[in-house]
Amino acid sequence: MKRKVKISRIAISTGGGDAPGLNAVIRAVTISGLNRGWEVFGIRDGFNGLLDPASFPDGGVFPLSKQSVRGITHLGGTILGTTNKGNPLRFPYVGEDGSVHEKDRSDELVELLNKLKIDALVTIGGDGSLSIGKVLASKGVRVVGVPKTIDNDLDKTVITFGFDTAVSFATACLDRLHSTAESHRRVIVVEVMGRYAGWIALNSGVSGGANAILIPEIPFDLSKVKEQIEARDRAGSLFSLVVVAEGARPKGGSISVVSREPGRADLLGGVGEKVGRELQALTGKETRVVVLGHLLRGGSPTTFDRLIALRFGSAAVRAIEEGRFGVMVALDPPKVKYVPLHLATKRMKSVPLDSDVVKTARDLGISFGD
Repeated sequence: MKRKVKISRIAISTGGGDAPGLNAVIRAVTISGLNRGWEVFGIRDGFNGLLDPASFPDGGVFPLSKQSVRGITHLGGTILGTTNKGNPLRFPYVGEDGSVHEKDRSDELVELLNKLKIDALVTIGGDGSLSIGKVLASKGVRVVGVPKTIDNDLDKTVITFGFDTAVSFATACLDRLHSTAESHRRVIVVEVMGRYAGWIALNSGVSGGANAILIPEIPFDLSKVKEQIEARDRAGSLFSLVVVAEGARPKGGSISVVSREPGRADLLGGVGEKVGRELQALTGKETRVVVLGHLLRGGSPTTFDRLIALRFGSAAVRAIEEGRFGVMVALDPPKVKYVPLHLATKRMKSVPLDSDVVKTARDLGISFGD
């Protein structure tokens, strides 16, 4: 919604999992805001800097200056800190009996923002953080969202920053694993992040020469992967690389969940070990499992992610200046556009089964276990 207002003070929040490019967004928002004569503040650890200020002796909300964001574009992580445990819509607390409960603290959060005279909020995050932003917007907070997730599962944007860095690193790992797999004639299973979408597994698997790719969008049958491995053996290629998305599941089976905690999303993982163990039993070939996990979140952002992050941050400030609130900035090449938050968070962007990359993988003989 577009409603131009006088802006004096804005705040930035980074929530959910960290991703390469967060600091570039923070720098772009800070400098762009300061250059307009606004005050810019950072909120620590999502919204915990406001909702749990006692955890931050040096202040849960603090001013950002050009000096404080100097030289951070190339750094991974976020100088504000982040969390996936402080959802203000489901904020965890311990009851008198010691049990953990949840309560909605969004109204309190709105009051705290108003008390600090924050005129607009830039919330940087994935579907969880932007869903929180949507609720805050419905309660009168002037919100602009910036799409961040290495999983690339946010709708209404062609890509999210952090994804290119994660895929590039995963591909580099597959390049290295080729030689050791071939030397030992092994099957190597590589588990990658991605939650309930297979973008990282698909793009890195095709780029890195994987022989099988298992993604959440296509429930797998390991007997089909076994056939692929045995066909390679007969052809003289006595090794295989299998990329598995953490949210992949067998036909008729369920997603592997490591833990569930109040106030946070389920922690996925363990499917790589299961696939590796079963493939070794099915094929009789020595199998190793590599879990890339949080390695995909760390490190310096690629040039692509740095540029997109800077463009997104600057576009968020322009949205505030133009009075566009309740929106998310989104990449629609060659432009950055604005889309309503309720549309951006309406559904998860999963891999289309008829996508060109899936078709390319099949043309190359890569198995999806179907």
